Amino acid sequence: MSKITESIRFLKEQDWIDLTHTVTPEMPYFQAFRPISEKTLYTVQADGFFAKEYALATQYGTHIDAPIHFSEGKRSLEALEIEDFVLPLLVIHKEKEVESNHDYILTVDDILAFEREYGDIPSGSFVAFSSGWSKRWSHSESYYNLDENGQAHTPGWSVEALKFLHKKRAVKAVGHETLDTDPAVEEAKNGHLLGELYWLSTDNYQVEVMNNLFKVPAKGAAIIIGAPKIKAAPGFNVRAFAIAPKENE
Repeated sequence: MSKITESIRFLKEQDWIDLTHTVTPEMPYFQAFRPISEKTLYTVQADGFFAKEYALATQYGTHIDAPIHFSEGKRSLEALEIEDFVLPLLVIHKEKEVESNHDYILTVDDILAFEREYGDIPSGSFVAFSSGWSKRWSHSESYYNLDENGQAHTPGWSVEALKFLHKKRAVKAVGHETLDTDPAVEEAKNGHLLGELYWLSTDNYQVEVMNNLFKVPAKGAAIIIGAPKIKAAPGFNVRAFAIAPKENE
């Protein structure tokens, strides 16, 4: 038995956590887009096989943003290295803080506090911000979280935190549970998603609208991302999951 085969056997014995939302027309989505639509092309009864045609925006549901999504001249989806779809996963848990402050901004101080407890974030890692926001997924009104003036209140990364992860820790990718990288109030104030703009300008990718991060330990897990190889795509819906050590080990 090869070491790879042995490793697969070991991984199968660990905890597997789905980080992906099921795609439906009713789910929350970026309001500049339209909900997914589908058409049945062939049926088993009539044609001997079943096939459908789907129409959806590239940034729909749990999805990957390739650098080209915000930065011209950067890598598109098919140009990302396949080995970067399997990475060590570090999760910064801020569920309690977000529960009391929906506009919570994850800062460099949060990262440094995380490192004091768990050690420095290794280069080449995937770092996720666990806000608990995915628990709102089945209630679109709660997920969008608009006030009486139509302003959304959702948590996100600070630009300084993203710069720290890139320049000081050489992180490969980041992820979060909300539709955007930036807190909604910061986007409104700045007139742009400055955090997302910065991160994708570094030629790294991110995964948005993640699910179940609250189930993943702060360190010790890995993330695996299944992404299609579509030429010049700025991103696409993905299947992402974590493999974490069993709690009793």
